[in-house]
Amino acid sequence: MLYLDNSATTKPYPEVLASYIQVTNDFFGNPSSLHKMGSMAENLMRQARKQTANLLGAEEDEIVFTSGGTEANNLAIKGTAFMKMHRGKHIIVSAVEHPSVMEACLQLEKDFGFDLTILAVNEEGRVSPSQLENEIREDTILVSVMHVNNEVGTIQPIEEIGALLEEYPNISFHTDHVQGAAKIPLDLKGAGIDLCSLSAHKFHGLKGTGILYVRKGIRLTPLLSGGEQENHYRSGTENVPGIAAAAKALRMAKEDYARLGKALEETKMQVMKRLSTMEGVVLNTTKGHSAPHIIHFSVPGIKSEVLVHRLEESGIYVSTTSACSSKKSLPSKTLLAMGKSKEEAESGIRISLDIHTDRSQLETMFTALEQAIKHIMKMKR
Repeated sequence: MLYLDNSATTKPYPEVLASYIQVTNDFFGNPSSLHKMGSMAENLMRQARKQTANLLGAEEDEIVFTSGGTEANNLAIKGTAFMKMHRGKHIIVSAVEHPSVMEACLQLEKDFGFDLTILAVNEEGRVSPSQLENEIREDTILVSVMHVNNEVGTIQPIEEIGALLEEYPNISFHTDHVQGAAKIPLDLKGAGIDLCSLSAHKFHGLKGTGILYVRKGIRLTPLLSGGEQENHYRSGTENVPGIAAAAKALRMAKEDYARLGKALEETKMQVMKRLSTMEGVVLNTTKGHSAPHIIHFSVPGIKSEVLVHRLEESGIYVSTTSACSSKKSLPSKTLLAMGKSKEEAESGIRISLDIHTDRSQLETMFTALEQAIKHIMKMKR
């Protein structure tokens, strides 16, 4: 088996799983309870929050734990919109955002009367900071641009956008850091980021735990009402084992990628070089401004899902677009936004590596892919 779908989810570290089980067994008290068991859970969660803050270059009270990246993105987008709607209702977002950002913005537009500007991207999938600035209006309250694109791996100019937004203090700046966390350095303070979303299962943690950085001074309207946990932003009993596991996974992943990230980048370039020589393959990921773990390509004439299942028969697991969109059988919105043809957008394949990918098995993937393309094309004739 060769698992190449790490952008959809990563395999948890064994040490992280062990921590989750231990905390579940030994610290099962409700952290809001007043008794000793509650205090033990609360203290452990405080340690995890402190560790997470240190790893992100933030302060403890700037960390809000959520159920995942989708909730973190929704809280950032809608929480800002509802808090600032008396100042203005204009939001700027890139055309290549994850559905948890784009759909949240579209819901605000449709149901609550917000005005949405969707920024075009170039052929690499990058936004232009100067074009973004041209779209800013007096009633703009929020700009949301992802750090690393989840389909093609393009890295957005977050630092440049943050620098230009310093001139607009009434605009909140959110970035979806889910695909970049632990892999691509991001200085939250230095880049002028107000809100930043992460998801633990993307860096070898567990599903069901996310992180939202909320810069001190930024206010959000909570989406959940209840016990006012997480600094009033996210009511509901905290997932203490998941939070402890997330902090540990983030530490381990940052250490591993700092040590092995260069080798991963070299592997990605080798894969791209090999794919570029394959008949019928069109690369969508660019060599520059792209993350070290994502490679995306199209095979015009072959539907994505057909090739995914053909490779699966050889024990090779890849994906099409984002995991959240892969079952919709629609052309990739990201590829269309990049100017790709409909046929290319319907035939996209994503290979996502991680530092634990067995490089020696990649030759098997190349062989299986070439055979699959030849077989499918022959059947179509």
